[in-house]
Amino acid sequence: MRLPAAVALAVAALAPPAAAFRAPLRPPVARLSLPSSPLASCPAPIIASSRTDTRLRLSEAAAAEPDDAAAAPAAATVGGGTASIPNEIFNLVKSIVGAGVLSLPAGIAAFGNAPSAAIPAALLIATIGFFSAYGFSLIGRVCSYTGGQSYRDAWGASVGEGSSWIPAATCTFKTCFAVLSYSMILADTVRALLMTAGVETTRTLALLGITSTTLLPLCLLKNLSSLAPFSLVGIAGMFYTAVAMAVRYFGGAYKLAVPAVKGSKAAAVPAGKYLADVAANYRPQFGDLGASAALSPNVFILICMLSTAYMAHFNAPKFFIELKDNTVKRYNTVVASSFGISVFLFALVGALGFLTFGSASSGLILNNYSGKDVLMSFSRIAVAVSIVFSFPLAFVGARDGWLDLLKVPVEKRTDAVLTKTTLAILSGITLIATQLKELAFIMSLAGATLGNALIYVYPALMFKNAVKNMGEKASKGLKREVPFAMFSALLGVVMGGIGAKMAFGLL
Repeated sequence: MRLPAAVALAVAALAPPAAAFRAPLRPPVARLSLPSSPLASCPAPIIASSRTDTRLRLSEAAAAEPDDAAAAPAAATVGGGTASIPNEIFNLVKSIVGAGVLSLPAGIAAFGNAPSAAIPAALLIATIGFFSAYGFSLIGRVCSYTGGQSYRDAWGASVGEGSSWIPAATCTFKTCFAVLSYSMILADTVRALLMTAGVETTRTLALLGITSTTLLPLCLLKNLSSLAPFSLVGIAGMFYTAVAMAVRYFGGAYKLAVPAVKGSKAAAVPAGKYLADVAANYRPQFGDLGASAALSPNVFILICMLSTAYMAHFNAPKFFIELKDNTVKRYNTVVASSFGISVFLFALVGALGFLTFGSASSGLILNNYSGKDVLMSFSRIAVAVSIVFSFPLAFVGARDGWLDLLKVPVEKRTDAVLTKTTLAILSGITLIATQLKELAFIMSLAGATLGNALIYVYPALMFKNAVKNMGEKASKGLKREVPFAMFSALLGVVMGGIGAKMAFGLL
């Protein structure tokens, strides 16, 4: 029996907010694998097609659907995009690969402390990438069948408009977690950079300083389009960091000293160049929990962190619409290539960080490196700059998302209202960030709850209902695929339940 096309896509992927957000897709900003704005794909007012138009699109899709595949017909495509496949791949990789990748070594350390634990971790990174790519594909395909212009539109046209607030609320809460994570990373990164410059300060003071002098003014800007180019700093910084981590690992700059054994010809191995400059709790620690430790329930911490790391699904409709000649086949090529590259980078950074520091791997792996290590200091600078300019994009999404949920009309969102809302939300997030220090907890909890819903559960439900709405015109290939899609949803629910429980163990 031939696999449905979307399932084959996912396998291939493993091989090698506000009117402003209705504009054509802008390059996604670098982030913790979270959206620059939930409203980019979950707009407040539902601009869905009429029920008659939706049924017509579904009928056209079903009629042109091959029996043994799930490819969408040209007649069911929407939009008039101009983006080429290479451009889409570049933008999607930028959207997926953010600072969240720097927490993956801690996810591996959550269940293992021996180098061999990196092997099952790499397999898990690839497996979660498989299902994340499949969910991303499902969302685009549902848009092609229904004419949906956003995540919320696709839900309204398939599941029902009455419940379309559910994905919109999920997008808003997920973006709030993104903003909180940004603040936590900035607190650690800015403090480390100041310490490198010889300025003694606390984590709280560092965060309050950067928030009041930089983040607040940026969040109050009326036009954020000028910040988009800085997203390039994020992806460039991630690739640079991966190379720098490889240099430090293979160069042994942080290795533990090994004394000479009496009666052996093996000479003593001196400690790494920067080891003495690392705090005791961040120095490499290794034990005997290797590959078999992946059978421990603690492995769900890594799994749920990956649900956050791969998060780009809010923008799946935008990527589909903006693609030139946006057939499902071309869209799937973008998805497979982008997630394949992301899987490779995630596995590389996760393994390098863990193999260097073992169970001492911090929730932000840059914390493990010496403040005197110039090579890694450049990584800190790149991450800080990227987050500073990505922060307001995500924050405005969270702010407008809350105003939408509170049903504040757009015409009543005056400058005074926006300023007061900004001050209230930013103050609350900053206060929480000063108290929480474990980034891995935020990553895993957000992934276990909101991430799993947006990546696995919601896409499968939309796809199932879209096929159901086609009635007898649905092809055999689509009908055969529904059970697999629902298996993906069930997997997300199970992983989320166990992962959420394990995440609280990190506190």
